[in-house]
Amino acid sequence: MNIHDLMSFRVIAKESSLTKASKLLYMTPQGLSKIVKNLEQELDCQLLIRTKAGTRLTESGQCLEKYADKILADYGKLRNEILHIEQRSRGIVDLLSAYGILRLVTPECIRAFQKEHPEIEFHYREYPDRQVERLFQEREGNVAFSIADFDDNLYDITELEMFPVKLLVNEAHPLSRKESATIEDLRGEPLYIESTEFKIHHMIADRCQAAGFEPDIAFETSGFSLCHKMVKANKGGTVPVRQSKPLSSMLCAG
Repeated sequence: MNIHDLMSFRVIAKESSLTKASKLLYMTPQGLSKIVKNLEQELDCQLLIRTKAGTRLTESGQCLEKYADKILADYGKLRNEILHIEQRSRGIVDLLSAYGILRLVTPECIRAFQKEHPEIEFHYREYPDRQVERLFQEREGNVAFSIADFDDNLYDITELEMFPVKLLVNEAHPLSRKESATIEDLRGEPLYIESTEFKIHHMIADRCQAAGFEPDIAFETSGFSLCHKMVKANKGGTVPVRQSKPLSSMLCAG
C-alpha cells in the first residue's frame, strides 16, 4: 500500500464510480480495478461492491476510507511543509501553467517577480490543463496553474479568478440573436472544440450527455485559433476557456 493507492481509493469512494474516478486520475478503469484488487489482497477483505449504478463501499471499505482521509491529510501537510523548506533552501520556482492563464498572470507580472527576487531560479512551462495536472501529480514542478474543477484531496488550492464559460458563434448565426444559451442549444450544433487534453472538452461532453445527447464535435484541435477561424467562417460554434475577441458570444448555462 502506498500514498498513490490511497489517493486513488479515496477518489473512487468519493465518486462511487470507477469510470468517473479514472477521468479525474487520468487512469483507465482497469488500472483502478487493479489497485483496488491489490488493496483487497493486502488487507484480506472486500472493499467495493460493484453494481450497474457504480460502486459502493463495504463496511471494510468505509473503514479504509476513514483512515485514508486522515493519512492523506497528514501526508498533504507533510509534503507542503517540506516543499516550502526546499523552495526556500533551493530558491527554485518551477511553474507549470495551463494555456491561457497568462491573461490572469501576465508576462509583466512574471518579469516583475523575477526582478524583485533575483535570487530565485524561475522556470515556466505551458501545457493543456489536463497535462499540467498529470505532470504535477507525477511530481513535475512545484507550482501549477490550471482550470477548475479540482479534487481538494489532491491539491492545495488557491483560487485566482472565476469567469463564465461562453458559447462563441458567428454574428450571422441564429444563436447570436439569443441573450443566453443552454446546453440544449448545442444539440445538433457543429462544435469546433479543443482536444481531450483540455477540461473544457470533457465538461461540454459530460453536460451534453447528461442532457440526453452526444455533442456534434466537428473537429478537435490543440490550438484555439482554428476554432476561432471556423466560427468566423460560420461553420459552427466553439466553447472557449481562454479569452478571445468574440464575433458574438453568450453565456452557456445549464
